[in-house]
Amino acid sequence: MGRARPGQPGSPSPPAAQPPAPPRRRARSLALLGALLAAAAAVRVCARHAEAQAAARQESALKTLGTDGLFLFSSLDTDGDMYISPEEFKPIAEKLTGSTPAASYEEEELPPDPSEETLTIEARFQPLLPETMTKSKDGFLGVSRLALSGLRNWTAAASPSAVFSARHFQPFLPPPGQELGEPWWIIPSELSVFTGYLSNNRFYPPPPKGKEVIIHRLLSMFHPRPFVKTRFAPQGAVACLTAISDFYYTVMFRIHAEFQLSEPPDFPFWFSPGQFTGHIILSKDATHVRDFRLFVPNHRSLNVDMEWLYGASESSNMEVDIGYIPQMELEAMGPSVPSVILDEDGSVIDSHLPSGESLQFVFEEIKWQQELSWEEAARRLEVAMYPFKKVSYLPFTEAFDRAKAENKLVHSILLWGALDDQSCHCSGRTLRETVLESSPILTLLNESFISTWSLVKELEELQNNQENPSHQKLAGLHLEKYSFPVEMMICLPNGTVVHHINANYFLDITSMKPEEVESHLFSFSSTFEDPSTATYMQFLKEGLRRGLPLLQP
Repeated sequence: MGRARPGQPGSPSPPAAQPPAPPRRRARSLALLGALLAAAAAVRVCARHAEAQAAARQESALKTLGTDGLFLFSSLDTDGDMYISPEEFKPIAEKLTGSTPAASYEEEELPPDPSEETLTIEARFQPLLPETMTKSKDGFLGVSRLALSGLRNWTAAASPSAVFSARHFQPFLPPPGQELGEPWWIIPSELSVFTGYLSNNRFYPPPPKGKEVIIHRLLSMFHPRPFVKTRFAPQGAVACLTAISDFYYTVMFRIHAEFQLSEPPDFPFWFSPGQFTGHIILSKDATHVRDFRLFVPNHRSLNVDMEWLYGASESSNMEVDIGYIPQMELEAMGPSVPSVILDEDGSVIDSHLPSGESLQFVFEEIKWQQELSWEEAARRLEVAMYPFKKVSYLPFTEAFDRAKAENKLVHSILLWGALDDQSCHCSGRTLRETVLESSPILTLLNESFISTWSLVKELEELQNNQENPSHQKLAGLHLEKYSFPVEMMICLPNGTVVHHINANYFLDITSMKPEEVESHLFSFSSTFEDPSTATYMQFLKEGLRRGLPLLQP
């Protein structure tokens, strides 16, 4: 019997094989894949081409302008497109022509009200004393006169007086339900030790927004280029209520701001007062301001940090110094008064008597129902800005008197600039924003130590004061152990230093890997995740180990 051939009638068919993809669909898929690959390649080519073009433009600009010229160009080219737009060129135009376009701040967009109250604010300014700068000791050797030109030329306030509407001070009003002495942020700080700091390579402040406007306008009375937000944390402005009546508030505030004293083609020069503080008495609807004062505290021997660049990039060398400014103050000349006076029918009344004298306004006495002392309010604002101040840092000699009374060791920090304001330099900033505000350190300091911090300059003055030998000795024992820039010490109540560590060494070892640290005194502990906190805890405990047996029973 013969085998039937496939395809012949009556022959069984084998299982059908899967038909191949239709040629048209396969071709479409391949074409799409090819297009995607080509597009990706084109994007890479375009990106490389754009990078090459940018590099070529940068190189061409460097050849054409030179390093300093390119620095000036880049400082104006804010979007980095290698073109100067009219908006970017505006600062130079204003500088050359001497004209400034009308401001477009939010408050100025409000329609004027002829019946609103205004007040005159006067600026009082005494320039920084050059002889207080550290670099003055060697006659500013190595410091070019050009670098300090902005500082030397700033001899008077930009605006000796200015008129403000009472409503402009509305940002100083507290949030609803705010309690006496409870701080709130007028301008919140946006920086921390984790976010880093803002660029040094800037000349012109960004346009102020919202609540920044009134502070910018006030600070502009001193100098035309105030930066409401500082380059370093803590930024902003914080306030608290110090008195409350039926119709009025007294608000105390603290502001951290700085000024740029240079303009192109000079390199940036930053002028950073330790702080601005002050108070305002205003009605609860901000239609009347009874009193206003803003000032840089001048009770310490140094109160301003200065930093200036010596080059045409962010990584250029920077010089740092500190000095003293005797007066930087704004004060209202009197309460706010109506611009015009209206009668009951809304008609304008002549604001002058027949004799020609201005009408005199009589203001009711404010009866305060709740009040808080200036010292306590200042402390609360300080803690809001600097959490490490949850530990009380007493004045130098007072700390040793307290240590004797309580039979405790003294935790002392000796440094070049103030620890609790913006005149502090880099090492101090790092300490206060990290270990000094950590919970374990705060707890141990509060329980076992009396704390203090001091300026080197102030201890040098104390050491040279012949009137009090015991204070002389305390200062001398500290200065013997001091090394630039910051020295942390553990002392007996008689001033003997039992343990100390320099901030630079401390920061170096906390940035090393645990296995790289040789000294057993500063080995890392597994108790804390943060090596800085662990190391500072070891430092304090070693101080206790050495010092407690030496305390008088």
